[in-house]
Amino acid sequence: MTITPEQNALIQEFENIVGSKKVLTSESKTSYYRSGFRSGIGSALAVVFPNTLLQQWKLIEACVKNNCIIIMQAAKTGLTEGSAPSGNDYDRDLVIISTLAINDIFLINEGKQAVSLAGATLHSLEETLVKINRSPHSVIGSSQLGATVIGGIANNSGGALVKRGPAYTQLAIYAQVDEKGKLHLVNNLGIDGLGDTPEEILTNLQKGNFDASKISYDKGIASDNEYEARVRDVTSDIPARFNADERRLFESSGCAGKLGVFAVRTDTFVIPKREQVFYLGTNNPDKLAKLRTDILKDFTNLPEMGEYMHRTIFNITEEYGKDTFVAIKYLGTKRMPLLYEIKSKAENFLKGFSFLPKDIPNKVMQYTSKLFPNQIPTRLLETRDKYEHHLILSMGDDGIEEAKAYLEEHWNENKENSDGGYIECTKEEGDKALLHRFAAGGATGRYAVMNSSIISGVLPLDIALRRNDTQWFEVLPEEVAKNIEITLHYGHFMCNVFHQNYIFKKGTDLVRMKEIMLEFLDAKGAKYPAEHNVGHMYKAESTLKKFYEKLDPTNTFNPGIGKLSKYKQACNCC
Repeated sequence: MTITPEQNALIQEFENIVGSKKVLTSESKTSYYRSGFRSGIGSALAVVFPNTLLQQWKLIEACVKNNCIIIMQAAKTGLTEGSAPSGNDYDRDLVIISTLAINDIFLINEGKQAVSLAGATLHSLEETLVKINRSPHSVIGSSQLGATVIGGIANNSGGALVKRGPAYTQLAIYAQVDEKGKLHLVNNLGIDGLGDTPEEILTNLQKGNFDASKISYDKGIASDNEYEARVRDVTSDIPARFNADERRLFESSGCAGKLGVFAVRTDTFVIPKREQVFYLGTNNPDKLAKLRTDILKDFTNLPEMGEYMHRTIFNITEEYGKDTFVAIKYLGTKRMPLLYEIKSKAENFLKGFSFLPKDIPNKVMQYTSKLFPNQIPTRLLETRDKYEHHLILSMGDDGIEEAKAYLEEHWNENKENSDGGYIECTKEEGDKALLHRFAAGGATGRYAVMNSSIISGVLPLDIALRRNDTQWFEVLPEEVAKNIEITLHYGHFMCNVFHQNYIFKKGTDLVRMKEIMLEFLDAKGAKYPAEHNVGHMYKAESTLKKFYEKLDPTNTFNPGIGKLSKYKQACNCC
């Protein structure tokens, strides 16, 4: 790409702000940052790495002054291409600002809340909080990939924890461009005394220079504190949580990168003193539907988690997710983000050599995993052999006895006419069951890589069914069913949110299949996406479209998401 004098001057300005080593411009060095976690890639003038909030502000200032598109990027773990550019058809130069180095976390109110800066990860927050017997919004799944706190807020991420709902806060500090093209620092963090100018405010925030007496606790909520009541309402025909839910779109919450967020303030949660995992199996989907209704309506204590796996994804994960399982088991979750980054960078590097086979890292990891013995506990394998549908039910404190009594009455396989059974897991069995469920997320992609010669591709759908929908296990439209090679289903059962991956036979028209499936889901009253946000893969509903336009009237931040326009919108500045 030929650099114009104007572009070169802007790159020099970036270098003056962060240093030359923190500015990448060559296609080979920026490739990793210009690509999505699973798919998608686009062009960018530069990728820039601020070390402080003030540098982040100055970079945003420079971009706005030079009429550039800005993509705020952190861990880049989004599954719908929403944290990277898409294609080369933008109307302005595009700059990626990667914030992972700005990772400070400050606990306030005796650890009941946390202030997380732009690059602070969920895993780091979890490590900080466990010392005081508390936890963040999410503790499984993307938290082990290195996802950031702000990334979760920006995408209303859901997670596996039944009581907590979508990541949400009304307390944040962010950069916003108004309809006249003017940049503003908006401080709704609820912390006074940080200063008067952006320079003062961001510098003091970075250093934690704020007085506990000047923190307000009546300026807004810092979590979805209504979710428990909402998920218990099993009569509602509105899903419990989904990305276009206007009740949970507020400034940084659900912004999908349409703001330049510097920090958010979120609630933390008490860790149960006791936890017990039960592993359930049945061949009758209605039995699981009844369990869900009974627990949500009648239990005093909601589960900590209720994770569903179909037998097919259990088997696929056993073979194609073993390397993830082994890596976490022996290396720990702390090293997982680095391993994923190394793998992704290796994949991008090898793409430059057309004579090499595709997906070498994936294939090496798959063949290496065969050197390890089976990782799944014997009793879980026996349940797999007996039953098609599996549920990992985790209960805490008083909920343990409540669940035991219910399961003994309704799920004892030794009772007459029982069509299901359960295991009261040991600590090791419970940990491995949850780890196996987590590894399912990557197993689908690995299966597709290793079987590319017989399939057309994968259609991954992230859906939220109505709360009153008991027909959760689908019967596919005939035109879709006849083209399916294999379906892989898992999800967050208590809130009726499912990740459904359809792998199609060679020669199938994937675009047509997606059209049919979305029409099918619309007819069921389902919402999609449920928790991964629209990115560049889903069309934004009118609610989201209006929200994005209100946040970013000039289309400066992350344009094109939700299949909306990538072009600069009309403003009074030009």
